[in-house]
Amino acid sequence: MELRQLRYFVAAVEYGSLGKAAAELGVVTSALSQQISRLESELSTRLLVRGAAGVAPTEAGAAFCQHAMLALRHAEAAAAAAQGARLTGVVALGLAPTTATILAIPLIEAMGRRYPLIRLQLVEGMSGHLAAMLKGRQIDLAVLFNAESVTFARSEAIPLLDESLFLFGAVANSVDGVEAPPAKNPVTLEEAATLPLILPSRSHGLRVSLDRAFTAANVNPRIVMEIDSLAVIMQAVSNRHGYTIQPGAALSRAAVGTFEVRPVADESVYRTNLLASLPEHELSPAALALRAQLRKTVGSLVREGRWLGATLHEA
Repeated sequence: MELRQLRYFVAAVEYGSLGKAAAELGVVTSALSQQISRLESELSTRLLVRGAAGVAPTEAGAAFCQHAMLALRHAEAAAAAAQGARLTGVVALGLAPTTATILAIPLIEAMGRRYPLIRLQLVEGMSGHLAAMLKGRQIDLAVLFNAESVTFARSEAIPLLDESLFLFGAVANSVDGVEAPPAKNPVTLEEAATLPLILPSRSHGLRVSLDRAFTAANVNPRIVMEIDSLAVIMQAVSNRHGYTIQPGAALSRAAVGTFEVRPVADESVYRTNLLASLPEHELSPAALALRAQLRKTVGSLVREGRWLGATLHEA
């Protein structure tokens, strides 16, 4: 028994005519008649008496019509309640520092507008640490950079975007007697490797990507410091303690004019952002809403040119 059949039957009783009921419902008369016949077959009872003047309910049809009208009202009320319901709950999201600088505030604002009753918990940390938290069910979703970190059973991972990488140095800077290539000109990995570099440790997803790129280019980078804090890295660079390689999102936390930024010329040097989550069946409605909104917000930031060096994975 389908709600459609109930609507067709009630309309036929109300209008006393299959033709008039069909016209009101926007269907052909034969389709309406067929559905009512199927309903009668399912119930093994004649519900309508058909005649030249129209149709009229049988005794069983009149009794059935009352309950059908009540069922339709309940179905409409249920649909209205579902459409008008406001999602609630707590959902935890992990972001790396560079991602948080560009994404956190726009996402917070978008969630506040659309889902004001969802309480968002943001955790900032390194990709490897966030992956461990996700595996331990301490967070619901995370933006990660290392595909190998999303290997636990039934985990979900959606490619979000690729980020080009840039060499950051202080304005008009020479560090330890080493001059960087001219400002704004692309820099190769071989050139970057000769500079005193300040990079995250090997537990960081960005470092994993850079180590692979340096190995593929057959060069040994000159790493003078390892710091697992984006804020401290950028401060050290601005104080002329070295250079760093970061995605363009790092500029969101930097003062305008503080850094000279050069794109890394090698096409193989980029960072893929993955939206990782708990298995689908473990995600709450609030978590599903956050996942959808995060993808929309990322798309808007990239298309509006607010995420430097980012290319969307449209699929």
